[in-house]
Amino acid sequence: MDRSRPDEETIAAAVALACRAPSVHNTQPWRWRLGDRSVHLYTDPSRQLPATDPRGADLLLSCGAALHHLRVALAALGWRAIVHRLPNPADPDHLAAVEFARREPTDADLAMAAAIPRRRTDRRRFSSWEVPRPVLDLLAKRAAEEDAIAHEVVGTRDRFELATAIGEAAAVQDADPAYRSETRRWSGGHANVDGVPAANAPSGAPQHGDVRLREFPGGELIDKRMDEWDDDGGSLLVLATSSDDRLSLLRAGEAMSAVLLEATAAGLTTCPLSQPLEVAETRDRVRTDVLDGTSCPQILLRVGWAAFNADPLPPTPRRPVTELIDQWEPR
Repeated sequence: MDRSRPDEETIAAAVALACRAPSVHNTQPWRWRLGDRSVHLYTDPSRQLPATDPRGADLLLSCGAALHHLRVALAALGWRAIVHRLPNPADPDHLAAVEFARREPTDADLAMAAAIPRRRTDRRRFSSWEVPRPVLDLLAKRAAEEDAIAHEVVGTRDRFELATAIGEAAAVQDADPAYRSETRRWSGGHANVDGVPAANAPSGAPQHGDVRLREFPGGELIDKRMDEWDDDGGSLLVLATSSDDRLSLLRAGEAMSAVLLEATAAGLTTCPLSQPLEVAETRDRVRTDVLDGTSCPQILLRVGWAAFNADPLPPTPRRPVTELIDQWEPR
């Protein structure tokens, strides 16, 4: 037995956990190829959403989250991931080559891996309880470890600018027939292995305080409210990077995964928001008016406590791992 690399069962288990990563509209736009001593991550260009994500940013963020999930899974299984990002300039779909080194898993490694199957994207209103400052500081630290900045949006001006950008982006996209058609295609399924299931999407366009969420047609999720006037106490984070190139987007996806898993391990619930960054004008507004032009916004995250009467969310479906590995010829 070759002890310098994980066996096939270990690799398959790690990839299966990696494929639990969040992705735009649950498109799962990744593919994997196994080498003799490595695992390779590729994008699946056929799953890019041209109306929603014309510049491919959401696709790269999604794949970055899968890469970080893979790293977390390998660490819990006793392997350190040695990651070579964008290893082949001639092949832009080849995002990472991952090699392995033996290591003993720590309690923190196991906690992060255990958070993967428990994480959900919760589009419902959060509790009025605020996220404790030490937890927010820890989330910012996790983002920084992945070369990203977690900017908490506080203050009347910044919240207004961000809420306005969210609303304007929704208006722009809702006026686009191609966007509406694309969203319907990836929404409301009951037995699909991809897309946003009806059971995980509220009916209509959710509005939580000053934050409007994307509408997924056919949603059936009931948002129980004991008090219609109770505030949503969740925090809004903008994950940003110093640059806006492909590597920065990939790293932002890894940072998103790190923050989401740390929040889940702390008992919080989360919801990524990409809509205001999918429209050029509102993305520029977030960068200029919320981040003061100091960094490039890549994804927004709602983080908070689930409402005490909220029912558990079912896991979103995933494509069979066997369909995602070794489907492509070596390049």
